[in-house]
Amino acid sequence: MTVKINLPRLVLALLATTLTWAQQANVNLDWNPQKNTAGLTPFSAPLNSPEVHDDRTVTFRVNAPEAASVELNGAVLAAFGRAWGDTLPYTKGEDGIWTLTVGPIRPDIYAYLVRIDGVQGPDPSNTIASFTGMPPYSQLVVHGDEPAYYDAKPVPHGSITRHIYSSAVTNGERDLYVYTPPGYDPARQYPVLYLVGGSGELPHNWIHDGRANFIMDNLLAEKKAEPMIIVIPNNQVIHRRHPQHGELTFDLFEREMREHVIPLIDATYATLPNPSGRALAGLSMGGRHTMFVGFNSLDLFASFGVLSAGDTTAEETLPDFLNDPSVNDKIDYLFIGQGPMEAAGRFGARVDGLLHALAAHGIEHEYYVGGYTAHDWATWRHLLYYRFLPRLWRE
Repeated sequence: MTVKINLPRLVLALLATTLTWAQQANVNLDWNPQKNTAGLTPFSAPLNSPEVHDDRTVTFRVNAPEAASVELNGAVLAAFGRAWGDTLPYTKGEDGIWTLTVGPIRPDIYAYLVRIDGVQGPDPSNTIASFTGMPPYSQLVVHGDEPAYYDAKPVPHGSITRHIYSSAVTNGERDLYVYTPPGYDPARQYPVLYLVGGSGELPHNWIHDGRANFIMDNLLAEKKAEPMIIVIPNNQVIHRRHPQHGELTFDLFEREMREHVIPLIDATYATLPNPSGRALAGLSMGGRHTMFVGFNSLDLFASFGVLSAGDTTAEETLPDFLNDPSVNDKIDYLFIGQGPMEAAGRFGARVDGLLHALAAHGIEHEYYVGGYTAHDWATWRHLLYYRFLPRLWRE
């Protein structure tokens, strides 16, 4: 008996299997990049770490035979109700490899760090990391049964453009990112969301950590949001450790927006160049920029998103905004949101201060607590997808 083998098809099948299941292959924008079936370690890494198992438990590994202690730290601890300052110890094996298995963990993306003999840094075997205005950290991707709302799906995708421009405010070259929706048509006019980060974020973090572009792609494909341009400027306008950061940052950021960012966007893209066509939103420090710049710039913006931010002394710091008798006529949409684990801490106290001031002055707003973690990207992605973007320009 003769058996005919189609070699090209066999080779393709073998290649497809290898490419699909290689641990952290970084070939496709995989939704389950840390599931390991082929037994391959990430390129240039000594071990598989982290490894996400089918039951959504996770094993972390570090090769540190001379170390006296290895610990896990970071936002991932919120997945099991622990605070960022806590740590979990690894166990050292006879081969010098330290391991820690945790979970099961709810599907999401979590930031974490490895602390070796008190020195903290990213996981040396994890290729998925973030570089920000802070030292880099690793990311754990716990996948579900299918791509999540923040993953790249087979839907029409928007485009991301990086702009470099000269700023007279900061006396240097700066960058910003612009998302244009699928099918962007320069013959029509689009509303613009200006989206900013926190104390440690740079413009690209709303893309790589926040997945704002994939979230918007998926919402548009699901017909749950209006097509919009998203501009992600750099709201780091003075050194975060500057002793007068709190006094200087808001005036500088307002100047940057008025003198450079908004003129650049309105000159380059098909925008609605009026307050009703502009929104300003941000997380943490960016939420405070939204308050202290946006609320005082109602000639520029009519919609706002304050994520995980507020002010316990809002009555004193926002007098013009709070006492404007026509403020409700000037605002189209005001959203305030935070994660459930934030509400009991200092961030929750700030949010409460803002909410009480808004209520006392009869200012219309929406308040939403969503997600299941704290002051981290799992919260901010959730707020973006499940509440803020679907209601922006649809209220």
